[in-house]
Amino acid sequence: MENMKTDIHVLLNPGEENEMSSFMFVVGVFVESLINALLALSELFGYRTPRWRQVLCIIGYIFSLGFLLLLFYWKPEWDVWCQCAPCTLEKSDVILLRTTDDFKKYTKKKVFWVEPFKTTDKGLHEVTRDEKSLIGKALIMPDYKVRCLRVQEIRYVWNTLEGNFQKIGALEDEYSCSDIHTKFGFGFTQEEQEMRKQVCGLNTIEVEVTPIWKLLFKEVLNPFYIFQAFSLSLWFATGYTEYAAVLVGITLLSIAATIYNLRMQSVKLHKMVSSNNSMKVTILGKNGDIQELESQYLVPGDVMILTGKKFYLPCDFILITGSCVVNEGMLTGESVPVTKTPLPNIDNSIPWKIHSGEDYKRHVLFCGTEIIQTQASNKSLVKAVVLRTGFNTAKGDLVRSILYPKPVNFKLHRDAVRFLLGLVAVTVVGVIYTPIVYTKNGASTTDTVLWSLLLITVSIPAALPAAVTLCILYSQTRLQWNGIFCLSAQRINMCGQLNIICFDKTGTLTEDGMELWGIVPSDERSFQEVYCFTPGSSLPWSPLLGAMVSCHSLIFLDGIIQGDPLDLKMFQGTGWVLQDTDVQSNEDEDSHSYKIVKPGPDSGMVPVEGVAILHQFPFSSSLQRMSVIVEVTGGDEFLVFMKGAPEMVEQFCTPETVPLNFLKELEHYTLQGFRVIALAYKKLATNNFQIIESLEREEVESDLQFLGFLIMENKLKPETKPVLQELTEAKIRTVMITGDNLQTACTVGKACGMIPPGSNLIVIDANAPDERSPASITWESSEEKYENGHVPKDSCINIPDPDNKTKRFYFAMTGKSYQVIVNSFYELLPKILLNGTIFARMSPGQKSSLIEEFQKIDYYAGMCGDGANDCGALKMAHAGISLSELEASVASPFTSKTPNIECVPKLIKEGRNCLVTSFCMFKYIAMYAMIELICLMLLFWKQKLLGTRHYLMQDMAITITVTLTMSLNGPAKKLAPYRPAGQLISPPLLLSMVLHIIFSLIVQTIAFTVVQHQPWFHDFDVFSGCLPLNHSVQNNTIDETLLVNRNFLTTTMWFISGMNLIIVEFVFCKGKPFRKPIYTNYVFTILLIAQLAAYFFVYFANIESVYRVMELVCMPYYWRWNTIIMVAVLFVVSYLVEEGFIENRRLWLMMKSCFNYRSSSQYRVLERALWNDPTWPPQSQTHYSNQAELENNVQKYVYDNPTFDAGAENTVYNGIKLQP
Repeated sequence: MENMKTDIHVLLNPGEENEMSSFMFVVGVFVESLINALLALSELFGYRTPRWRQVLCIIGYIFSLGFLLLLFYWKPEWDVWCQCAPCTLEKSDVILLRTTDDFKKYTKKKVFWVEPFKTTDKGLHEVTRDEKSLIGKALIMPDYKVRCLRVQEIRYVWNTLEGNFQKIGALEDEYSCSDIHTKFGFGFTQEEQEMRKQVCGLNTIEVEVTPIWKLLFKEVLNPFYIFQAFSLSLWFATGYTEYAAVLVGITLLSIAATIYNLRMQSVKLHKMVSSNNSMKVTILGKNGDIQELESQYLVPGDVMILTGKKFYLPCDFILITGSCVVNEGMLTGESVPVTKTPLPNIDNSIPWKIHSGEDYKRHVLFCGTEIIQTQASNKSLVKAVVLRTGFNTAKGDLVRSILYPKPVNFKLHRDAVRFLLGLVAVTVVGVIYTPIVYTKNGASTTDTVLWSLLLITVSIPAALPAAVTLCILYSQTRLQWNGIFCLSAQRINMCGQLNIICFDKTGTLTEDGMELWGIVPSDERSFQEVYCFTPGSSLPWSPLLGAMVSCHSLIFLDGIIQGDPLDLKMFQGTGWVLQDTDVQSNEDEDSHSYKIVKPGPDSGMVPVEGVAILHQFPFSSSLQRMSVIVEVTGGDEFLVFMKGAPEMVEQFCTPETVPLNFLKELEHYTLQGFRVIALAYKKLATNNFQIIESLEREEVESDLQFLGFLIMENKLKPETKPVLQELTEAKIRTVMITGDNLQTACTVGKACGMIPPGSNLIVIDANAPDERSPASITWESSEEKYENGHVPKDSCINIPDPDNKTKRFYFAMTGKSYQVIVNSFYELLPKILLNGTIFARMSPGQKSSLIEEFQKIDYYAGMCGDGANDCGALKMAHAGISLSELEASVASPFTSKTPNIECVPKLIKEGRNCLVTSFCMFKYIAMYAMIELICLMLLFWKQKLLGTRHYLMQDMAITITVTLTMSLNGPAKKLAPYRPAGQLISPPLLLSMVLHIIFSLIVQTIAFTVVQHQPWFHDFDVFSGCLPLNHSVQNNTIDETLLVNRNFLTTTMWFISGMNLIIVEFVFCKGKPFRKPIYTNYVFTILLIAQLAAYFFVYFANIESVYRVMELVCMPYYWRWNTIIMVAVLFVVSYLVEEGFIENRRLWLMMKSCFNYRSSSQYRVLERALWNDPTWPPQSQTHYSNQAELENNVQKYVYDNPTFDAGAENTVYNGIKLQP
């Protein structure tokens, strides 16, 4: 590897996701998942700025009248390339960043310097000599300065030892548990705080309320408005004052509306985060002093004292003493109290995250979450060390996901650019044609240049962006009426292409709350009769009852028991009561605060006074269990209780206590759709409080005795089955991704219709490699698997003959198997995903990964969940729909107020409607430009022009009304069994455009040619059409300058082109199958009729004043009827071609079949390949991985983020790295 200090081009944030601002916001006790960092993988290029280049650029600004500066504003990379010279990053003063995604977006950033302290402060230099501290590595000697770079609100410093930029504003991950306690547990001096504040910056999440003048400046510099200004200038110069004035008014209103919306969003976001920047906190100083401080002055390593009052945390902390209960609803989407435990003071050199394992977040207090309760131990303070500040925090990432949203890479956008390039090509033809014709007719150079430029403004429709924006805006409004709120309007069009929807189970497909159904006790390695809970019944005292009353995370707050709904139902079923925190004293007079549970009036007679919960090891989705240490008052027993997933709890129990039919009993209930929780316990050999408090989780959770199953009933929501049936009929795949048990998930999948009756369910079981054998994958029929209550070694899959694949098969697997497949059988994953339907025991990171894998094989994937574990997948999906209205829903592009999946088909219908309408709008605007272009080019041949009133009639009365009303059509009531076309540049659309352009060209050319051969036609005598042949023109004269606009040619072409616009307006306004019929759009229909009435009235009025105002001339009736016949023929041909050919789906399918055209989507290619593969799916087989080949060809499954991921210390580097 070359010396990194000499590199000009490196990577920023290697190992992170390759999409700018791809952020999946999941945190808290339910989350251990993938969260993509906001600042994605970017390439860095170093540059320095020579003075002579700057001078040359300033001269260029002057001579180009500012156009060069505007160009540099649009293209910052050109600015850097022109003003700067390449150099190493170490010597650069300007950094050019380029994202590594498909967009290749460039950003220019300037390097700045920070001087954290004076060189005379020798004592402070010792602080920076910590080999694990980034500050020491960032100091540039002998000046004691730090080079900094700020990108997307995150500050980076230059690491002089490693030669890269690294994030600052967080404690380094290398610190061990003992380091956190000894180096940071006693606070900083004021000098140390000031030094760290200078380097790390303030602990603020500042969102500037952008001034109106700045918003206005940015808006008017948009290329669209620059082109608009060019067009308006030309129209004013050519005398089209009225039309230009109207467009000026519309443009100003559009700019004002945009600025107002941006301003309101800025103010709203500013209010949302401002409270974090101005609160008072209590911190501990180096000498033991306790002082109050503004939260904005906190730095990583500070020690804050939690006083016990309710407040929102101003940054991220590591809890080091005491415990506390927090509400993480702002982040997880669930307002469930979560218990946080202190980081143990273990004397080793292992980084604290690695030591804490996957569940390290149980020690972390996240910014923006609310402290509900604190609990000190041994009269000590509840202390927390600042982990991250500012935008590095959990809430900072949330805000950055709003400020820098993920770019939408949709084919429609790319096709739109190509579409406009096609119009530019046509424009070039017109620009060449105009000077040739005008020069031939002897026109002046000024007129020739002016009309050539005017042709550009006609053939490139400036109204196109506004028309498409209005279409999306109307769809967004309709979604709001249906209770669906959209944070990323550009994704609405994506919803029209969705062909697979992934659902969470609990709270999404099934009811959010669970009902306590019963318990199945275990005794002497066998299950006893099930005990069903009925009103008035109570359990006798036993370890099983002890587990139910104590093994939970419930708290008593404001007179109400609060906590996880499952814990709440379990506790309520016992009839016991939870009392407020009680205080006890031991022999050494140390105070301890514990939760006490006692028998209630409905609990019956029990031989114990109550249970004190001494210590809690909280539940997490990664560990799939929780445990508590309790003291039985009145019995002087110290017990450990565990509750969790049966498969997990079984691993911690002694084999002689687990029933022999454990799996069979478990599957008996899970196959009925019950949620099964296992319970276990053991007696502690000690009653010493200090020893108990020092016990590690691994010591406590061992050698347990299995107690039995807790059975919870989780019913399907009434809306689930009809919605899934509707999606299935529309040929949209449905998939379940849940953290629940596999058998339960399979049963729910069958009950809701996700797995149709009579189909074959194949369970995939994959095992990771070990010392003895490589990774393996086994395929087994669910019928055989569940028949004997255990997994057979050799199982036959009951599927029909491979040559007759009429019977559908579906795959089901656990998160463990999915991970093994990704790691060791990645080549099989695309094939499995084609029929993968049930994914159980999936962690949040695996949910996000699964969505991404579906996208890799060209599925348009949607995700519907209720927050918490689903937030990452909601952000990753093309369309994520959150059923939670809490602040965490910002992770999802769509949020539904209706807490069921009825919102999914509504969103798909609206997405299809919006997509089809967008295509219709593209076609109409393009045809409008082509019709106008053909008309102008024909009139240019005779040096004639349409008048201002002609344009007002066509642009204001037709095009503007079409733009405003065509998108008012609502979506069709029923989902069609196929999707609309997803490509703007597709054969049907292009053919439609070409045919309609040809029809317009033919009709306009015939009218233009035939009118000149009429006996009454005259270039100057414009009254000859309606007067006798021997008339006198002495009293019927017209100014020659007006003859350019008011003559027989312009009158004929005005009517033909105007009626042509109305025809394509009607023909392109699609109805079924994706939109409601045109007649349901009352405003559009009325205006369409009004347009026809207005044109016929003006054309047949025979009122001189009307003709004069409209710049028309009178023509014989027979000619007017001839033009109407031309228009009628045009309408019939256009309508028949569009409806009978272009929109004839059967015809296109026949043509595809004749030409053997097949879809190129990867999942379609795989389907065709596997359909003819007699070995798929594998039958009664076990495959083993080739590890050597795997290491060479398969990328390991690693998703990480330094803020949340448990494995971040192994795979994420906060700085830059050489590109391979």
